[in-house]
Amino acid sequence: MNLNIDAVKAQTYDAIVIGSGVSGGWAAKELTEKGLRVLMLERGRPLEHVTGYTEALKAPWEMPEMTRLGDLALKYPQAPPDAAKTVPTYWMPGADASYRQEKPFRWLRPDIVGGKSIMWGRQSYRFSDIDFEANAKEGIGIDWPIRYKDIAPWYSYVEKFAGISGEKLGLPQLPDSEFIAPMDMFLVEKEVRKSIEKNYPGRVMTIGRTANLSEAQKVHVDNGRSPCQYRNQCIRGCPYGAYFSTQSCTLPPAVKTGRLTLRPHSVVTEVIYDAQKQRASGVRVKDAQTLESQEYFAKVIFVCASAMASTALLMNSVSDRFPNGLGNDSGQLGHNLMDHHFRIGANGQWEGGQDRYYYGRRANGIYIPRYRNIGSDKRDYLRGFGYQGGGGRQGWQHQVAELAFGASLKEELTKPGLWNMGLIGFGEQLPEYKNRMYLDKSKLDKWGMPMLVFDAEIGENEKKMRVDMLNDAQEMLEKAGLINVKTYDQGSVLGQAVHEMGTARMGRDPKTSVLNGNNQIHAVKNVFVTDGACMTSSACVNPSLTYMALSARAANFAVQELKAMRI
Repeated sequence: MNLNIDAVKAQTYDAIVIGSGVSGGWAAKELTEKGLRVLMLERGRPLEHVTGYTEALKAPWEMPEMTRLGDLALKYPQAPPDAAKTVPTYWMPGADASYRQEKPFRWLRPDIVGGKSIMWGRQSYRFSDIDFEANAKEGIGIDWPIRYKDIAPWYSYVEKFAGISGEKLGLPQLPDSEFIAPMDMFLVEKEVRKSIEKNYPGRVMTIGRTANLSEAQKVHVDNGRSPCQYRNQCIRGCPYGAYFSTQSCTLPPAVKTGRLTLRPHSVVTEVIYDAQKQRASGVRVKDAQTLESQEYFAKVIFVCASAMASTALLMNSVSDRFPNGLGNDSGQLGHNLMDHHFRIGANGQWEGGQDRYYYGRRANGIYIPRYRNIGSDKRDYLRGFGYQGGGGRQGWQHQVAELAFGASLKEELTKPGLWNMGLIGFGEQLPEYKNRMYLDKSKLDKWGMPMLVFDAEIGENEKKMRVDMLNDAQEMLEKAGLINVKTYDQGSVLGQAVHEMGTARMGRDPKTSVLNGNNQIHAVKNVFVTDGACMTSSACVNPSLTYMALSARAANFAVQELKAMRI
């Protein structure tokens, strides 16, 4: 009996964090720094900061896999095309990442410590009260249980530590952050910005707000980070620590406390519910390599495995009290799946600026904040969209189709081509109950987890929005004097933007939501969900900064509740 007690004690922590991505990293940092012994469980393999980024400093010819893209696409079908060209092994092999689509869906799953914080696009924008209030004002879905004032201090908190470069605009639909110096725009981008401001009052174009260090302040240097080197190889992992990732930002201070235990290769299969205490007591884990099972115990559990994986875990955590999934009294678990719809816009060329070029490879683009359905602008659809994109000048590649040869070809190769500029729209998707994910328990993977099934698509509101997304992009570029402006609409399947949200939404009423305003499961107060699963609406901006702020806020609240012995 004593041996069993000792074994349980050895497997017991103050807190368990499931997942090591953007949300899990922040949860681990905050909980350990506030005095808790934390176990971080990550299903992927270890990836050491600096030394683990084996492809980061290689030239293209030093990467033989570049010649085998067809083979890589077969082995890693879940990886996006740019990942397949760099470090496909960051992603889960297709054989291990199977899922079923009732409607087209793309689920990108990393297989490393740090998760998608290593490969994310780093665009970092705050939600506004326009976003938090929209559901209530329009009668869509349910109301958010928080407002901008509730999360604003936590945006500031995480921004100062992560380092967000950008410029202040004073826009109500896009609140300013705690910025470090903005990156510079290229010449063609500046010209298009002038045109937009002249011809479209109320529209603004700015440099992207990105979690890349344009300058390293003391808080960053003290954490072992350096400024951006303008290499634009971020997706391979940054040995300089110049952009926000779990490895460069949140793991180092958590490790420094001496209170973090990181266990990779750990597939969490179930959150264990204690019916007597009406709390979760721990988790069941299967070793990804040996398939051995283990249980770990804690007073508080943070579920941060990514929106789809977190909800799948809750759905698989059944008991007499929760036969349809942990905390699923509302029946909303798995529903209201959202992503941003994109892959639509325009590109053109600019004949000016022939005496100018640009320097470096800026790992950032431009951003045009939402302007539709703002103020007096009213459309035949709800919500709105923003644009990302950017410009540059063609190099020698523009001559590859030339018929010249010899000395004449060499001469032509020394001359750059025209400037070009592109805009790609990112639109908000409304939350709808019918857009869902569920488990097929008749088909289990090798870790014993049921297959995930996706049944979700963009709706009529989004399709109406896409008309403006295409036409506005074309019009703005043509007004700016660009030539050969061409539009495109490549269609948008949920999951492609890798901004999956919803499925375990926050709300005030336990009858219509899974989580409360502190990211707690309504009926299981010691379980918190702070990744994309918690989102009540999607806005049209990249969501990762909001996950950071919500995670830090929830961790602070959890520690207060533990001290007060309410959880």
